[in-house]
Amino acid sequence: MKHRTLSTLRILLILTVLMLIGLAAIFVLRPQTVNSDNITTLGGNFTLESQDGPVSLSDFHGKVVALYIGYASCPDVCPTALAVMTQAFKALDQKEKKSVAGIFISVDPERDTPEKLNTYVKFFSPMITGVTGEKTAIDKVVKQYGSFYRKVDMSDSAMGYAVDHSSRIYLIDTKGKLYKPLSHNSSPSDVLLEIQTLLDQK
Repeated sequence: MKHRTLSTLRILLILTVLMLIGLAAIFVLRPQTVNSDNITTLGGNFTLESQDGPVSLSDFHGKVVALYIGYASCPDVCPTALAVMTQAFKALDQKEKKSVAGIFISVDPERDTPEKLNTYVKFFSPMITGVTGEKTAIDKVVKQYGSFYRKVDMSDSAMGYAVDHSSRIYLIDTKGKLYKPLSHNSSPSDVLLEIQTLLDQK
């Protein structure tokens, strides 16, 4: 009886440790809450690879940038967010369009080559540049912007795996400073209004 009690306690202890490890992993991997208190510590320059070579955020100095982090095989939130960005871009007048750009960062470099990304983003808008890079470079940008992603195995799917990721449209001002993250369910008019607000501050 005593042996059985010890075994039960050992199992409970192991389960408790595993639960704590799981909770710690969730805490570490979850996206940061972006608000007025910490937004000044997020964002910044980065360099990743496009079809035409290295692309840095600083290359867009003088432009308002709408940045999105996702992947080309994403079934829903990525195309929705890119469609919202595209509709907002289309509503700009010709002068405004010259001062606005979009960047799509793929966190799935195994499948998203720069060439594939170029084809993908141009389907939405010629104003969007698709970039990716080595995992270390991607992880650095993801951390810079308080974002999040993780690979999810899908052994029963032809895709092999999916990528779980946060979904925000990051608006960056003409000096390369993070201005505001918008949720993926923002409307094109919401995005347009924020872009024009930044253009007015230029």
